[in-house]
Amino acid sequence: MSKNLKKMLQYYRPYRAIFWADMFFAALSAAAALIIPLVVRYVTGTLIYREPQEILSQLVKIAVFLAVLLAVDCYSRFFIGNYGHVMGAKMEYDMRAELFAHMQKLSFSFYDDAKVGQLMSRITSDLFDITELLHHGPENLILSLLKITGAFLILLCINGWLALAAFVVIPVLFLFAFFLNRKMRNAFRRNRIKIAEINAQIEDNLSGIRVVKSFANEEIENRKFQVGNDGFLSAKKNSYRYMGCFQAGVGVFTTLIQINVILAGGVLIAGRHLNISDLITFLLYIGVFTEPIRTLVDFTEQFQNGYTGFERFREIMDIRPDIQDAKDAAELTDVIGNISFENVSFHYKENTDCVLSSINLEVPAGAYIALVGPSGVGKTTLCSLIPRFYDVTEGTIRIDGKDIRSVTQKSLRNQIGIVQQDIYLFAGTIYENIAYGKPGAGREEVIEAAKNANADEFIRAFPDGYDTDIGQRGIKLSGGQKQRLSIARVFLKNPPILIFDEATSALDNESERVVQESLEKLAKNRTTFVIAHRLTTIQNAEKILVLTEKGIEESGTHEQLLEKGGIYEKLYRMHD
Repeated sequence: MSKNLKKMLQYYRPYRAIFWADMFFAALSAAAALIIPLVVRYVTGTLIYREPQEILSQLVKIAVFLAVLLAVDCYSRFFIGNYGHVMGAKMEYDMRAELFAHMQKLSFSFYDDAKVGQLMSRITSDLFDITELLHHGPENLILSLLKITGAFLILLCINGWLALAAFVVIPVLFLFAFFLNRKMRNAFRRNRIKIAEINAQIEDNLSGIRVVKSFANEEIENRKFQVGNDGFLSAKKNSYRYMGCFQAGVGVFTTLIQINVILAGGVLIAGRHLNISDLITFLLYIGVFTEPIRTLVDFTEQFQNGYTGFERFREIMDIRPDIQDAKDAAELTDVIGNISFENVSFHYKENTDCVLSSINLEVPAGAYIALVGPSGVGKTTLCSLIPRFYDVTEGTIRIDGKDIRSVTQKSLRNQIGIVQQDIYLFAGTIYENIAYGKPGAGREEVIEAAKNANADEFIRAFPDGYDTDIGQRGIKLSGGQKQRLSIARVFLKNPPILIFDEATSALDNESERVVQESLEKLAKNRTTFVIAHRLTTIQNAEKILVLTEKGIEESGTHEQLLEKGGIYEKLYRMHD
């Protein structure tokens, strides 16, 4: 816990000046609260026994003093509420930026197991609660400690026996708080997990809402959501049971303090050891004293929320990307496109079977290589190893003789263009989605890329042309249109190495013809890997590799493989 707290405190560093200013004004506000009961004591215990004229004269001075005190307290509260919150928002900004940047570094293996909704929960609600703690926590602590300490010292000066009667309850109160603290922390952590699960379920449902409606399965989804929602409610009930016990206990103890003071005060007055004005002052200070205790109760809930959120924040931040640049990684430039696989093996996790085993392959620059074979034999995985979406378990992949692990990931991926079957288009305009392939590209470059991808004609048919908003994931476009935009994006990038991952398998015949024409135009004079489902689309490939669970079992041209009468010939006849 102390390790995480130290890391949490580091986020104050850029804002030390405003933090200490916030603490200063919190101290001023606490001082104002402590001074007012002393003024009451002076008026009720001293001033009322003086001459009327002097009383009125003194009251004017007291009124001016209290007006200044009120103005100071007012500005102090404004500073805390305004600048203090801005400081918290800036820290939330920093943490969110840090978390988002870290997530960009994590490799595919992390996202294979992660749920988007749960990650969203960590970026939004968790971080909000963390910064609420980072802002309000210190100021609540300083206000409470100053008020409690100040009230104790003043009460001690007024009457030691009354102070003892008030403070005898405090050790028991802190023992009670310590006992419930751990239970509340675990309960609030379970709340975080449950709300993240609900967010994941909502994200999954809304992303697939068209599938839900096409099967008329709204009731099934409602029932699934109800299970998660019930789990969250149950976790909330558990945490609030502890919270209720805590608040009830603290309420009893603070009331007990007042009862102790009243009873002890009555005894002392009866024995002529205390006057009425001191008892009134004492009771006012008991109010000043018990109010920060209630603040500390609220702080306890805030701390549990914020700290469990920070623990979840650190869980992500402490994940080291399993694919990182070497310390001496160089930039990959002037790529010709020769690619070699040298005894390459790969498996996704420890203690799992190899997806690829002892792959050896030489691909000369500009070659057009097709990969075919049954589902699940590693065609996509083999291509994913080239841009280092995953790292080889054994062996080496080289581009122009350079081990891809010896170059930076950014420069490596800048040399590779990928067109997938599952196209992802961002919410925004057609222009923005094509320009994503080359940030900073001019409009003429974007239009030229669209023309090369056979997309310019259908784009201009829209009323807003290139400025047409395509909706979430390009929902307003057809499959062929989305695919041509993804091809235009790669045309704009203009890389020397291409990977086509079943880029036409989900299209109708007409769309496939247009897209295939675009792909062949894009592949010209580039080293190209094509993963094919429809074997008719790769008959012109310079070399076709047939992958099975045993590795590359056959290779050759379309005609050569048909003549062999092996696996490829069976696959071809199956799809004929």
